[in-house]
Amino acid sequence: MKIENIRNFCIIAHIDHGKSTLADRILEFTKTVSDRDMTNQILDDMELERERGITIKSKAVTLKYEKDGVQYQMNLIDTPGHVDFAYEVSRSMASCEGALLLIDAAQGVEAQTVANAYHAIENNLEIIPIINKIDLPSARPEEVAEEAEEAFGIDAADAIMVSAKTGENIKQVLDRVVEVVPPPVGNPDGKFRALLFDAEYDNYRGVIIYVKVIDGEIKQGQTIQFFSSQQFYDITEIGHFEPTMKKSKSLKAGEVGYVIAAIKQLADVKIGDTIFLRNTTIEPFPGFKEIKPMVYCGFYPTGETTFEMMTEALEKLSLNDCSFTSQPDVSPALGYGYRCGFLGLLHMDIIRERIERENDLEIIQTAPNVTYQVLRTNKEIVTIDNPVDLPNANDITEFREPIAKVEVIIPKEYIGDVMQLCQERRGIYLKTDYIRADRVLIIYELPFAEIIYDFFDKLKSATKGYGTLNYDFLKYKSDDLVKMDILVNGTPVDALSAITHRDKATFLGRKIITKLKKEISRHLFQIPLQAAIGAKVVARENISAMRKDVTAKCYGGDVTRKRKLLEKQKKGKKRMKSIGNVEIPQEAFLAIFSED
Repeated sequence: MKIENIRNFCIIAHIDHGKSTLADRILEFTKTVSDRDMTNQILDDMELERERGITIKSKAVTLKYEKDGVQYQMNLIDTPGHVDFAYEVSRSMASCEGALLLIDAAQGVEAQTVANAYHAIENNLEIIPIINKIDLPSARPEEVAEEAEEAFGIDAADAIMVSAKTGENIKQVLDRVVEVVPPPVGNPDGKFRALLFDAEYDNYRGVIIYVKVIDGEIKQGQTIQFFSSQQFYDITEIGHFEPTMKKSKSLKAGEVGYVIAAIKQLADVKIGDTIFLRNTTIEPFPGFKEIKPMVYCGFYPTGETTFEMMTEALEKLSLNDCSFTSQPDVSPALGYGYRCGFLGLLHMDIIRERIERENDLEIIQTAPNVTYQVLRTNKEIVTIDNPVDLPNANDITEFREPIAKVEVIIPKEYIGDVMQLCQERRGIYLKTDYIRADRVLIIYELPFAEIIYDFFDKLKSATKGYGTLNYDFLKYKSDDLVKMDILVNGTPVDALSAITHRDKATFLGRKIITKLKKEISRHLFQIPLQAAIGAKVVARENISAMRKDVTAKCYGGDVTRKRKLLEKQKKGKKRMKSIGNVEIPQEAFLAIFSED
């Protein structure tokens, strides 16, 4: 296919605005998938995606379309809509020249719609606005088109009115892509050079890499080399996604496809790397922007799962999702495991489920926390993602927490409720913009730690489901933060340590030890449970001792006989308390870490 007849574009939108449904209709219209093989959300081939009704991974597919007697090759990428998977969207945009900006005709412009539109503008993509779900009784397409014009300056007259459910005006969308989206920039006759934008691991074929060819051409049998690792491999298979892998003779400049080369070393593959032919010299691509995880937690094996099994599972998953990080960790309470970083709570939940399902493993997840910065007395700035690594309080000059810029779009009647919610979460008001007479964009600065737990749920409750949220990391800011330790029988349990604001430490500490009291079984001696900031105890509960009836065998005689037995028992309990160990069951950690 000539490079001038290739179009690369992605579909971007707020969650649940119909991206996957539109992709289904496009595949049907272009006859890429037969009627017999067609299913709903055909590009969402992961079991979790179908269960939750969301897109987790971007998915590329090659399709053919004819306009005015000219055959075109279109490479479509269906992207996720949730803010936690924004990195998937940014990588997809880097592989495209155009974007279909999808807006729900009933719900209108929402927070992630605005964020995605600005990301597309920053990437110099040609944006095609599409108003979807015009078949709904509550649809108001003309008003929504005007909202889009006010929100990001796109001419409302350019918006295409479609129904992804019925297939109405799908041809118009494809025609507009051909007319508006420019062909890829590349040299078909130059030295082969390709961008590695994704990968997955197959137990039989090794690592399968997904590439976008920028210059030249590649064929089966040739030897490719990775720029970062300088390793080389012989190509055994090459092809396109239609949407399943379909073998072809070559991949040319501008095309998107897959390459199989019996790659067994996972460390050789780096997302964003440049691929070229062996014994040639090329200029590498800058790759993708390094992503910084904002939420951290520990993963530890349990049941029949071993540390080696978990290591292998994390390595395979990191190929398919490079936006999370992991490094080995050890906990006195939970043993060997990994400290993992994520973009948000949903991202963390999805990763945990994928590890357990795809590898048949059982894992314990510790409480999530965000990254902090500490300015030490020697002027050194240290980044902390685990409370255990926090320096001594006397060595800290300034304690900083991450702040996010939060954009909330709501109906105007809920302004008071949302502002009160943000104030309760230590928010700083920035500004209010009216998208139209009855819809408002409110912008706040909020501590990241206040967002990741239940902020979204509270927002939905306060706005009766109409509020939408988008957030981006803004800066680190100093505040009155403290490390809270949980002590069981006077011994700190590192897995339960937490960093929190001083005003909320007592509430959080009482919440944890109350839960712990229910889960730890009684011993023959009293067990104190304490939440402490340094040497100061801010909350305490006691697990009462089990009492053996040592006087049961006394059927008579003097009362001093009973007293003697009780005193002996008392001394034994005192000695047991000083040398006894308290076993915290894994069920206790699970119960605490499942707490909102």
